[in-house]
Amino acid sequence: MKSSCSTSTIGATHTGRSLTSVRPVPSAMARSLAGRFAQAAVLFLARAADSVRLMASARVISVNTGREADLVVGGKPARTAIDKQPAVGPVRVGLLGLDGDECVDKENHGGREQAVYAYAREDIDWWTERLGRELRNGMFGENITTAGLEISGALIGETWQLGSAVVQITGPRVPCVTFHSWMDERFWVKRFAAAGRPGAYLRVLQEGAVGAGDGVEVIDCPAERVTVAESMRAFYGDQDLMRRLLRVAGRGEKWDEIGQQVLGRVSA
Repeated sequence: MKSSCSTSTIGATHTGRSLTSVRPVPSAMARSLAGRFAQAAVLFLARAADSVRLMASARVISVNTGREADLVVGGKPARTAIDKQPAVGPVRVGLLGLDGDECVDKENHGGREQAVYAYAREDIDWWTERLGRELRNGMFGENITTAGLEISGALIGETWQLGSAVVQITGPRVPCVTFHSWMDERFWVKRFAAAGRPGAYLRVLQEGAVGAGDGVEVIDCPAERVTVAESMRAFYGDQDLMRRLLRVAGRGEKWDEIGQQVLGRVSA
């Protein structure tokens, strides 16, 4: 499911020629064209039906929590809770995240602005093909694994109904050295950043509960449109996108500081 905030239009061009000036089409050609148009219409309706089914199927397939554990990060012993494991049954969603989910690096993770991290199963499958190994739900450190929802194409400031909770997208996941050490893949930070599939951090607007099988519904969208993937490009230095991002209502609080750093490069 692409975000329902996204819109697409099907338009037709007009040549400006009068109808009386158009030469008649031979009947055999007309029948052939009519057949082609009919086939195209059937294909269009089938694709539209698939799109409706895909939108209706946007759902949570796994809710994942993690406990603090040892991990060698950058060649040094460290502690992290990046190892998220699927939970059994519904999990309470509080203002600071999921019940039972721990956060070690509170300077760069967690808090109200990054209370929950969501990643799409479709993007995990995309990485599975490229890395040549199986990747389970929760492997990317995500709290919520979705299906049928294009998260990286969703909008910063977009609001979702997630189970009985209401959440809002604040920003993308920016890869760090802990993520690199956890995945144990060469050049992982650069590869993940370049792929444009960062997943989304969420703030909790209304506490509730979420479990596998719950639906995900887009309930509100900002007027200024910057996607999660575009926001990552803004983070890495795209000034035009950053200017747009700083106009988005509901963006993460850190964007103002990051924006000063990115836009400061123009005048430096």
